[in-house]
Amino acid sequence: MTSFCVMKLLCQTTRSEARYAKRFCGTLLSQTTQKGVFPPFWMAVPDPRKTNVLVFAQPFCTAEKSHKDPKRKAAFGSVGRRIPYRILHVINHDGESLGDMHRADALRLMDEHNLKLVLLRENAEPPVYRLMTGQQIHEEKLKRAEKEKASPKTVLVQKELSFSSAIAKNDLETKTKQITHWIEKKYHVKVTIRQARDSNSDMFTLFDQILEAMSDKATYLSKPKAIKEGTSMCILRHMSDKELKAYQKMEKQKNSMVKKDENEESKSRELH
Repeated sequence: MTSFCVMKLLCQTTRSEARYAKRFCGTLLSQTTQKGVFPPFWMAVPDPRKTNVLVFAQPFCTAEKSHKDPKRKAAFGSVGRRIPYRILHVINHDGESLGDMHRADALRLMDEHNLKLVLLRENAEPPVYRLMTGQQIHEEKLKRAEKEKASPKTVLVQKELSFSSAIAKNDLETKTKQITHWIEKKYHVKVTIRQARDSNSDMFTLFDQILEAMSDKATYLSKPKAIKEGTSMCILRHMSDKELKAYQKMEKQKNSMVKKDENEESKSRELH
C-alpha cells in the first residue's frame, strides 16, 4: 500500500514538472548547424511578468550581413572609402586589369594617383571596381543617361475603350467626347474596335474619324493595327508642346495656302 502511494505521488510530480516545463520553456527545436553559424541556444532573460523564464536567443553568424535592397540599382559614381568587400578586382583608369587585391591596397592606389573608385559589377566574384578620374566619371554618366533616354520604355495604358464598328453616329460622338476628356488629362487611351458582321464600316476609318475630332490635342502613340481577326486597336496620347506648335504652324500654312488659292480664283473670275 505504501509503495502504491509513493508511485502515485511520483507520477503526479512528473506530470506537474512536465506541464510547467512546457509552459515556461516551450518545445526545443532541433536545428542543423550551418557553416559559419553557431547553433541557437537558450539563455535566461529577466522578464517583469514572469520569473526564471528561458528565452530562445537568435543565432550568431560570422558572415557579413548585406543591407542591400536587391530591387534598388546603385547609382553610378564614386563610392568614396566605404567598401564592404575585403577582396576586389581592380581596373585602372586606362582600362587595364590590376587583378585581385585587398581593399586597403585599392584605397592606397586611389590616394597615390588622386583617383576615385567606382563600382562596375557588384555581382561578380570578387566585385569589380575601377579607378577613374572625375572627368571620366562625368563622361560615363552622360553616356549612361543618353543610353537610358534612347532605350524603349514600356507604354502605360491608363484608360481603355472598346466598341463595335456598327456604332451609331451619336454614340460615336459620345465616345469621342469621353476620349477627348481623357486626353486633356494627359492619359494614354487604348481604343479597340470590333468588326460587326452586319456592318460595312471600316475600323481604320473610324480610328481616323476619332483622331480628326481631336487633331489639335491628340496623336497616335501606337498606330491602328489588327490584333486578331475582326479586332483592331490603337493607343492615343496627348500632344507634346513641340508637336502642338508644329501642328499649329502646319495648320497656319495650310490656311494661308487655301486663302491664296481662293484669292487667285476670285481674280481669275473677275478677269473673265
